[in-house]
Amino acid sequence: MPELPAAREIEGSGVRPASSGTLTYGVAVGEVLGVPALAGAQVVAGARGLDRVVQRLNVMEVPDILPWVKPHELLLTTGYPLRHTPQVLSQLVADLDERGLAALGIKLGRYIDELPPQMLATADQMGFPIILLPNDVGFDDILNQVLTDILNRQAAVLARSEEVHRALVQIVLAGGGLKEVADELVRLFGGAVLIVAADGEVLAQSGSPEDLAAARASRYVHPSGRVRLERLPLAGERQRPTPRGERAVVAVPIVAGGTDHGRIVAFSPDGVSEAPDVLTLERAATVAALVITKQLAVSAVESKYQTDFLHDLISGRTGGPERAITHSAWLGWDIARPLVVVVAELDPAPGDRHAAQVGELRVQERLAAAWTAAVRARDPKAAVVGFTQEVVALVGVPQRGGLDRLLREIVTQVAAETRVLRRSFSTGVSRVVGGPEGLPAAYEQARRAVAVGRQIHGPGALADFDSLGVYRLLSLIPDSDELRAFVRETLGELATRDDEETQDLRRTLRVLLETNLNVAETARRLHFHYNTLRYRIGKLERMLGPFTGDPHLRLNLTLALHVVAMRGL
Repeated sequence: MPELPAAREIEGSGVRPASSGTLTYGVAVGEVLGVPALAGAQVVAGARGLDRVVQRLNVMEVPDILPWVKPHELLLTTGYPLRHTPQVLSQLVADLDERGLAALGIKLGRYIDELPPQMLATADQMGFPIILLPNDVGFDDILNQVLTDILNRQAAVLARSEEVHRALVQIVLAGGGLKEVADELVRLFGGAVLIVAADGEVLAQSGSPEDLAAARASRYVHPSGRVRLERLPLAGERQRPTPRGERAVVAVPIVAGGTDHGRIVAFSPDGVSEAPDVLTLERAATVAALVITKQLAVSAVESKYQTDFLHDLISGRTGGPERAITHSAWLGWDIARPLVVVVAELDPAPGDRHAAQVGELRVQERLAAAWTAAVRARDPKAAVVGFTQEVVALVGVPQRGGLDRLLREIVTQVAAETRVLRRSFSTGVSRVVGGPEGLPAAYEQARRAVAVGRQIHGPGALADFDSLGVYRLLSLIPDSDELRAFVRETLGELATRDDEETQDLRRTLRVLLETNLNVAETARRLHFHYNTLRYRIGKLERMLGPFTGDPHLRLNLTLALHVVAMRGL
């Protein structure tokens, strides 16, 4: 045999798809042993790793081989470089395994008589196959036969992949969507296929009821039905053995224009431990990206039309109730029924204002998506649109009552889904209107409820316009300085000081006014002794005037306390 270079690498036309970046194709070590040149080879250690993939072949003729090896190589050697230091063989196995090699083939007898037990133990522990090569077979025969097998298999895989790709593209050209893509993959592989969004939501699925049930019961799917993307074994990653009784699963990313749109997740059929062909799945991912991109483009146009039309609805510019009802029905909305207008608005972000604006559009989009999902789940004919600064929904009033409960359920769900954004939102609800002609006024009511609710209760408030009471009137005063001046003139020291004693006196005054000067009831609520409360009343009258006998002063004091309760003035 002619002398070979120190690290001569011979490889097939392995495909490295851009979507995974690390995926290689080749022949399993166990199958490589089936070529005629290796008919007499023996696996003396690491038999657990016979499913490792061989894509390349390399010949070791120098001791420092590590800088020259690559993943998925079958490394061949006569042991000549290690004839004086056979004790390093055990560490060599560990180093080769760490670099992702497939196996080590070695000839004994000429330079090394036997393999150290520690080397074999290390190989068994790591599942790294050690193959004793026949002495009468040259490396060139092994190289040629294995390389030919790899090339032939890769050619067959690529040909089949191209055929599958044409079939999938034809589905899209014929108007099919993600469901049809999933159906085609199931036809090819069997088992179950899930096409999921970047947040784990299942967009399409296919497979028999049994296969789908097994997929949903796997550790990769949350009980809510969302796929746990962080647990999925991506194509190209080094896989752990599939646990006994569990079907093999492989996931490929759906990427378009640098944007992650989700995953195609394929579960092998019942009783099959091998995962579906990854190259075909990646072809399908390319087609799925095309479908999703098309859907996003259509959705963007529809969203723009919905946004414009809802803006016209709440502005009263739709050309009459009948036209508004007809166009709304075409969009899937029912506005010919009792409705409330709901407005949700992000609360101001704390901290640096410029920093808070970074990603504001993304946060607003997530808020709109969460509101759309929560509302449509309870009222499929509701209109929900996200504007630049707010989300507006036209929600039908339940026939059997329970509007307050319905709205609180929606707000609770949206708050839970957007908690990761670390931004709260306030919500305002209008009065009930009977048709499209009342929507402009209802929209203004809901906006007013948002602003006043946040002033009274702080961020995250849910306020009904009818429950605002006197706050609604106070919020109509545009001059905040005038309101603050009124508070200072009416409450005096109770407005200008904010120590604990002053807060306690304000609380006492508020409860007194709420109970219509019922001293016994006020003492009970505040847990004061009757005489203690009488002393406090005297102190308050010395500070504020004889309010116990002056109804006009009591009115002024009540209004001033309401203004104090309004935040953001």
